Amino acid sequence: MKRSAFDALVRKALARIPAQFRDAMKNIEIVVEDWPDPDLMEEVTGERDAVVYGLFSGKPLPLHSVGDWGELPGLIYLYRGPLEGDFPDPEELAREIEITLVHEIAHYMGFDEDILEEYGYG
Repeated sequence: MKRSAFDALVRKALARIPAQFRDAMKNIEIVVEDWPDPDLMEEVTGERDAVVYGLFSGKPLPLHSVGDWGELPGLIYLYRGPLEGDFPDPEELAREIEITLVHEIAHYMGFDEDILEEYGYG
C-alpha cells in the first residue's frame, strides 16, 4: 500500500474514534513509521523483534501540571509495516489502525484496559 493510502486510513480512523479520546489529543502528535526501532522495542518490551502496531511516548495526561508549558508533545507512533503485514485487507487494516490509535491515546490519558473494554477496544 502506498504511504498516502495508509495516511488516508489514519485520518479516517481518527474521525471514527470516540469524541472523549479525540478531544484529549490537544498536546499529542501522531507519527507514522515503517517499522519500530529494535533498540526501542528491546527497551519497551524486552524483545528486539517484538511485533507492535503502535506506541505512546511521553508524559501521560494525569501527570501533567500547570508548570508543564513548553514541553514537547507526547507522541503516538503507528508502525505501518507490522500493521500492513498482519492486516492485508484494507477494511481490517483500517479497523486495526483505529484500535491501535485508541489504545495509545488511552495510554496517554492514563486509562487502563478496563476502560478500553467499555469502549469496545479491548
